[in-house]
Amino acid sequence: MNSLEAVDTLVIGSGPGGYVAALRSSQLGMTTVLVERHQIGGVCTHVGCIPSKALIAEAERIHLRRHWYAVDEASSFQEAQLFKQAVVDKQSGGVRFLLKSAGVTLIEGEASLIDANTVEIHHNEQNERRIGFKHLILATGSRPIEISALPFGGRILSSTEALSLADIPKSLVVVGGGYIGVELGQMFARFGTTVTILEGGEQILPGFEAELVAPVVRQLKKDGITILTEAKVTGADPYTSHIDLQYMRQDQHHVVQAEYALITVGRKPNTDGTLGLEKIGLSPTPQGLIEIDKQCRTSIPNIYAIGDIVQGPALAHKASYEAKIAAEAIAGKPSVIDYKALPLVVFSHPEITSVGLSETDCKHKSIPVILGKSIFSINGRALALKETEGLVKIVAHAASGLVLGAQIVGAEASTLISELSLAIEMGATVEDIAMTIHPHPTLGEIVMEAAEQAQRRL
Repeated sequence: MNSLEAVDTLVIGSGPGGYVAALRSSQLGMTTVLVERHQIGGVCTHVGCIPSKALIAEAERIHLRRHWYAVDEASSFQEAQLFKQAVVDKQSGGVRFLLKSAGVTLIEGEASLIDANTVEIHHNEQNERRIGFKHLILATGSRPIEISALPFGGRILSSTEALSLADIPKSLVVVGGGYIGVELGQMFARFGTTVTILEGGEQILPGFEAELVAPVVRQLKKDGITILTEAKVTGADPYTSHIDLQYMRQDQHHVVQAEYALITVGRKPNTDGTLGLEKIGLSPTPQGLIEIDKQCRTSIPNIYAIGDIVQGPALAHKASYEAKIAAEAIAGKPSVIDYKALPLVVFSHPEITSVGLSETDCKHKSIPVILGKSIFSINGRALALKETEGLVKIVAHAASGLVLGAQIVGAEASTLISELSLAIEMGATVEDIAMTIHPHPTLGEIVMEAAEQAQRRL
């Protein structure tokens, strides 16, 4: 067994939290080692954000050619998969290049904690090494939650297997109408799959206000997707060529048949297994999360945790944000977490985004607000793009006009939300946005017009 002199910072996991933490640590002058057991870039790069958005983009291009331009060409899912893999490979290679350029030492293998200052790395049975560290950043990510009645395997897929199918399925039933289920369900539908979404709650995309979800529901139905809410899955019968999924709805038993079932009911933190948290006395919550302070520090002072294994939504950009906080805290900087401008995005068509407080949040907190709304259907750029479905909604304090939150449904919502995120972060008012000159004709003018409407209500 080889040994290595203690490094300043050791990071476990190379996803958008881990690799950003390693980069920032090295930039701040600390010797840094990054340990990854699978693939550089983590789940996000290989079986999450990047491959799903590549396939969604390909499905959108096919939809445009077929719907708007009446081009009835055969859509090759195999070609889309090749494109997706090329994107993934380039992204992963880019991460590896950044780490090397920053002087981060990359070690491939599975890390197990020995104590609060030592980790053992297993690459194979014959190759083990121990590394000492002054500080540790845990960024081990998450994995899909498995339903006991629907264990993964065969015709029961997690998002990981669904993104790697060789051929487009003829039919698919999606269990869970959250953002992953909606994104992948719509993507498959646009490639030609007959899709059914089963959601246990009252609406798909729970957590978003109904007026934002409504345009997405309309488009999903136009895409031929069947949406069944308040549907509880009770079991499944897998066969050679298909699967029969049983569910309860309105106190009645039902069965839906499909070639595959895709389970998208959430993700589970990777804090169990061989990581060895119990050896150092670091106990996760019943949900598997690690508790941290405002600098991402755990109950053990030299150990930090970020990303999907700590409280909050499992978002890549949240993990990257926390990564910088943790690295800077290790370097002695006064950086602390502040989530007041944490945007959420659903890459459906149309897209949905939200940042800050919603109107509903403010009602619950008894905060007096004014609202500013503007719709896509009267915007020149939206008309030119044939993307007229959607709206921008700004929530501002009724007395000061301070921007508290914003929600968007419509084309390029994932890009438009950044302006409003910055507004919240910097303490801008609706007047600041309204008086900012926006280029014409652009979708950004919808944001400006929503701010103007709110300003008139002050």
